[in-house]
Amino acid sequence: MARNIYVTRRISQKGLDILKNRYNVSMWDSDEPVPRDELLKKIVGCDGIYCVLSDKIDAKVIEAAGSTLKTISTMSVGYDHIDLSMCKQRKITVGFTPDVLTDATAELTVALLLAASRRIVEGVNEVKSGGWGTWKPYWMCGLGLSGSTVGIVGLGRIGLAVANRLKPFGVKRFLYNNRTPSQHANLIAAELVSFEQLLEESDFVVVSCALNSDTKEMFNSNAFEKMKSSAILINTSRGGVVQQDDLYKALKTGEIKAAGLDVTTPEPLPTDHQLLSLSNCVILPHIGSATDDTRETMTILAAENLVAGIEGAPMPHQVKI
Repeated sequence: MARNIYVTRRISQKGLDILKNRYNVSMWDSDEPVPRDELLKKIVGCDGIYCVLSDKIDAKVIEAAGSTLKTISTMSVGYDHIDLSMCKQRKITVGFTPDVLTDATAELTVALLLAASRRIVEGVNEVKSGGWGTWKPYWMCGLGLSGSTVGIVGLGRIGLAVANRLKPFGVKRFLYNNRTPSQHANLIAAELVSFEQLLEESDFVVVSCALNSDTKEMFNSNAFEKMKSSAILINTSRGGVVQQDDLYKALKTGEIKAAGLDVTTPEPLPTDHQLLSLSNCVILPHIGSATDDTRETMTILAAENLVAGIEGAPMPHQVKI
């Protein structure tokens, strides 16, 4: 009997063909999220769900799918949008797409760091608004990387890739904070330090850790108090790692110099959000992995994960639950 698959977003033909060649596939054919009511209706009796990061695959969704649901595959490196405890209880395998977006996310992280530190968005706005006048000695000055200390919270694949790209800029010192020592830290001569020491000594703080109970809102008023007033925070991990009201206050009062965010809570961020009123906060619409090649590779890998899970074979990348 043919298996039934539900795909929650429009994906490329290559990824779709991998699934259609084997199963009955129903897809929400839009770039916009599938409405909740539609999702709950369409997944009934499905053997597999192909989802994306913005889909909330909670207990209600899993229960609606019923006893046939065997596998969930997400086209993302993060999986905090999936109820893993329910999956474990139901013996549902979960696939994700790590590694393939490392380079793209690292590149975007560096771009965001430079945009925030060298005030690039402010500069563009000055050109467009007529604020660009005669040359002034200290106008639009920012913070340079040469001789700086960069602290990385979460020295995993992406954190290491970011450090390797920053090293040629003349960074003097890399610090990192992990639960356990990184076996790759020696490649960039990075020092394992406490979270507090990293905050106190870093000129740039780059966040590339996972979101969990330990990291949720770890960047709050207590953390910002420990940072240098000249420090810049860059977050391309998960929005929930940062307490945004506290970040606003820290930026508004000059407690820290600037911030660059590719992730927020919620997403999308409302256009009237207070952070968007600040010239020293650069916010991007979660485009860390947004290169054509990366997204195509993610699409295919998520499809391959789903096929493996349905067929009872080892997934190329399976979440340990």
